[in-house]
Amino acid sequence: MRPLRYSINVTLDGCCHHEAGLPPDEESMRYWTAEMERADALLFGRVTYEMMESAWRQPWPDWMGEWEIPFAEAIDRTKKYVVSSTLSGVDWNAELVRGDLGQAVQRLKQEPGEGLFVGGVTLPLALADLGLIDEYVFIVQPVLAGHGPTLLAGLRERIQLELVDRQEFRSGVVALRHRPTRVTA
Repeated sequence: MRPLRYSINVTLDGCCHHEAGLPPDEESMRYWTAEMERADALLFGRVTYEMMESAWRQPWPDWMGEWEIPFAEAIDRTKKYVVSSTLSGVDWNAELVRGDLGQAVQRLKQEPGEGLFVGGVTLPLALADLGLIDEYVFIVQPVLAGHGPTLLAGLRERIQLELVDRQEFRSGVVALRHRPTRVTA
């Protein structure tokens, strides 16, 4: 069974708006590229899918630096699943996921592979509430945003995590990888 990993940039005060943190640099893009290469598939909600597609799909936008292209190539070629009740179709190597979210994601997790990654805000909250996330990867930005959506706001129950990896970047960003602790009877 391949693990479902939730990966997101977050400020010190919990804001996870994509423009609230530091702009990406070469070191953080190398990290995200390596993360993307560990993903057999990406799971997006509609908003995250549309945002990522507009930023990372070929032809590459004029603003993209040479050092961002490996990440763009990795995300461009990765299989994508989009959870949406409002989209009538998707492309960019993607397919729509409909029906019961828990059952659909369990089926995706049952497929062989290295990992399934989810990003965004709303979909990961639903997946966390269903107990389907196997790993949380928080890229903590040394910024206080003071506004915006916050990480997993509205989570129904507390999830105890154990730290399994930590990586510090020159910019002051810290990548933290956690797994839920499993209570055994």
